[in-house]
Amino acid sequence: MGIRTLRLFAATLAFFGVALGAFGAHALAARLAEYGKDQWQTATQYLMFHVVAVFITTFLDSKITRLAGTLFVAGTLVFSSSLYVLAFSRIKILGAITPIGGVLFLSGWICMILFAAKSPQNEAN
Repeated sequence: MGIRTLRLFAATLAFFGVALGAFGAHALAARLAEYGKDQWQTATQYLMFHVVAVFITTFLDSKITRLAGTLFVAGTLVFSSSLYVLAFSRIKILGAITPIGGVLFLSGWICMILFAAKSPQNEAN
């Protein structure tokens, strides 16, 4: 994905992260069982953590960081979406989809490790 597209995804996902977090905390508080509340909270936390990561990748403009940003977006969509649906439906098979999002997150972080390892060392100390 390009920088502009990644920034648009990050801003849109951040909007939904705040909205869904508030919705879960207020409108769903009495409707979701403890299991569903935990799923909802985890989905929102990972969504927001990775929104920040996507924004960061857009300021480190390189192929590897754009790939990392793309993987973070895909991971967020798979991971968080599956947990949000799981919180409501309790369809256990969705739990098998969630780790795919986790693998996408980890792949994005591997890209960031590679970027950091290849970055020039600044010994200004």
